[in-house]
Amino acid sequence: MDIVERFLEYVKIDTQSDDKSETTPSTDKQFNLAKLLVKQLDEMGIKAEMDDKAYIYGEIPANTDKDIPTVGFIAHMDTALEVSGANVNPQIINYEGGDIKLTDRYSIKVDDNPDLKNLEGQKIITTDGSTLLGADDKAGIAIIMDMAEKISQSDIEHGPIKIGFTPDEEIGRGADFFDVNKFAADFAYTIDGGPIGELEYENFNAASVTIDIDGINVHPGSAKNMMVNSLLIATELANMLPPSQRPEHTEGYEGFYLLDELNGNVEHSHIELIIREFDKKEFENKKEFIKSIVDFLNKKYGNAIELKIEDSYYNMLEKLEDHMDIVKLAKKSMEDIGITPKVQPIRGGTDGARLSYMGLPCPNLFAGGYNFHSRLEFIPVNALYKGSDLLEKIIENLSK
Repeated sequence: MDIVERFLEYVKIDTQSDDKSETTPSTDKQFNLAKLLVKQLDEMGIKAEMDDKAYIYGEIPANTDKDIPTVGFIAHMDTALEVSGANVNPQIINYEGGDIKLTDRYSIKVDDNPDLKNLEGQKIITTDGSTLLGADDKAGIAIIMDMAEKISQSDIEHGPIKIGFTPDEEIGRGADFFDVNKFAADFAYTIDGGPIGELEYENFNAASVTIDIDGINVHPGSAKNMMVNSLLIATELANMLPPSQRPEHTEGYEGFYLLDELNGNVEHSHIELIIREFDKKEFENKKEFIKSIVDFLNKKYGNAIELKIEDSYYNMLEKLEDHMDIVKLAKKSMEDIGITPKVQPIRGGTDGARLSYMGLPCPNLFAGGYNFHSRLEFIPVNALYKGSDLLEKIIENLSK
């Protein structure tokens, strides 16, 4: 099966996760893709199994007696919450330049996507403007599956190759039940990055913040000196966060606070924030700053606020500094196939960050797409082929 055909098949399967669910996977529909992947691996003659939480473990055995390290490749099956992943209708266009009109309202604009100028004359896969595409991370899945098919049919000398697919990465739970010992790789790569050439081994330290505010509701006609409006406390708290440290005003190594959710009424309000920061010390400072705001407002409003902060994941650099050989392997393999590596920090997180702290060193490689989590998502067809070529080259170079 051609890699483009694979990708188009995968994106049409709705696998959107649900952060309000307490099950794993968070949505049963993720099993639909998982079952298909196990079936396709079996048809390739590759041993694979799926557990009761939709984690998939596959292996291509070594075809040599040489002592070659075991490498793994991992991608996630779920799609993001921000835009629907149901009824995805991908379209392949022969891009000749200019803006790409999806609907009367939505267009992929050159001004917002300057890389489009470098894609003229290429085939590009886009959405129809009504859903996301799902290249995050079904491009990664297609790349791994294409590599698996080619390697299993080739005479390239290789050691054991492990394949892993996870649910619920988009809601931060992708590594929750991943069995590192069962996977049994010496190291791995997640295929979950953006455009061709991305190579990442740094990511945010991340925390989630939940704030509940209790007010006092009284009939507004007799509320003087009695009503405490929780919504006003909530907005006061939100306005105490530094505007310069919002996502829309940050880039590179700059961290941020994101006001992700605010709802409620006079009696009760609920806030959800996320904190992101590369530097561990600054990460701790950001958490302390939130606590200081809550302490201040609790003194002002009589302990009306309850705060909960939970760390989500940490910067993988701390665990990869002693494994830079696998970063160099990926970089050299890119160069060998004519790709200029783009080493940069991930302004987000991947399963690989958590897995690195679980004992599986795991940098991140490109999957090829742009505008993830958006109805403006797109991917050049060439990126799929290049992604598969890269994994094959990594395997080849590892055996030398």
